[in-house]
Amino acid sequence: MQQFHLSGGIEFYSFRQTRFKQGALSIQFVRPMKKEEAACNALLPAVLLRGTKRDPDLRSITLRLDDLYGASVSALVRRVGDYQTTGLYCSFMEDKFALDGDEILAPMLDFVGELLLEPVTEKGVFSENYVESEKKNLISTIETEKNDKRVYASAQLMKILCRNDSFGLPRLGEKEDVEKITAQNLYDHYRKVLSESPVQVFYVGSAEPAQVAKLLTKQFEKISRAPVMLAPQTALAGGDGGHVTEKMDVAQAKLCMGFVTPITNRTADFAAMQVMNTVFGGGMTSKLFMNVREKLSLCYSVGSAYYGSKGVLTVSAGIDEGKEKIARDEIMAQLEACKNADITEEELIAAKEAVLSALRTIHDSPGAIEGYFATAALSGQGMDPQAHGAAIAAVTGADVARVARTLCYHSSFILARE
Repeated sequence: MQQFHLSGGIEFYSFRQTRFKQGALSIQFVRPMKKEEAACNALLPAVLLRGTKRDPDLRSITLRLDDLYGASVSALVRRVGDYQTTGLYCSFMEDKFALDGDEILAPMLDFVGELLLEPVTEKGVFSENYVESEKKNLISTIETEKNDKRVYASAQLMKILCRNDSFGLPRLGEKEDVEKITAQNLYDHYRKVLSESPVQVFYVGSAEPAQVAKLLTKQFEKISRAPVMLAPQTALAGGDGGHVTEKMDVAQAKLCMGFVTPITNRTADFAAMQVMNTVFGGGMTSKLFMNVREKLSLCYSVGSAYYGSKGVLTVSAGIDEGKEKIARDEIMAQLEACKNADITEEELIAAKEAVLSALRTIHDSPGAIEGYFATAALSGQGMDPQAHGAAIAAVTGADVARVARTLCYHSSFILARE
């Protein structure tokens, strides 16, 4: 991955490869994660994708993409640590596979420029019909996530755990904030995003980086830019924990537990914490799965997740009513086993191989390459997967125990049956 600094606060990352027939490009406007603008950032790319001055509706957009050999453009909204991004992701055929005389990359970037800079407007703001239509779609997506009780319980835990930190905010914002959006205030926010936001562009394909940089510069020079630099990523903000129980009509209770650690993906022990999470609850060979679920039958499902951008580890379990205390106790017992280095060689090998296997999939597709490097850049971590793989391979059982001892129990959420 090569990095280039373009004018106007634009960071361009190019990963040159010739193995795939498809290229990929993402443009991300990076914003601080804030409740007052999270919903606008989530809604904005969906509205931009509704039409341009040249292609003012979805049918015209589809025909334009068909002319580009079936290229695709989709909304891109990420939440990584303290940042939220709003932008577009594109996938398109490489020029060398097109018919003689046809180009795809250059007209594709022209089209993306139109989507970003020449949206359909009415009376100087976004089309009210497009905004209201996409608001309904976004609210539907938010409500769908709430209807998934496992996802809902995990989100509620994050709100408790991160009550003093923006990491507790939902990636797509809150329903009530979406409802407040108007064509006027969304357009005002759009102008602010174009002017102030740092921009990260990732390209995966066979074109020369200088060629892509020239095409990008052509688009962005149309904008008056005064980028505001963002504060560096931070570990989770301090604060007291909380333990909340909510009752709902559910088939089984959901137990979610949250832990904090000073180890993030920007510290030297990141690789060891990834392996520790996998030993503890990150797969079917983990202690939580093998003991809490298989051996003791205390839950239907159980697993842990480590959020390296903030130094947060969570455990989620689907349990029978009345088994909350014993499930909690056994989860804590398995964590104590990790802290005490009660880890077999087989568990350590399986965990390391699982992490390394996931790392190797980075190069499986242009989209996977873009996703890895874009997330790494936003996190503020190193972007060399080979070096990271070597660090994973070098983790010992003593390392796993040492980083496990940095974990402190913080909060929990129970979604219980009514």
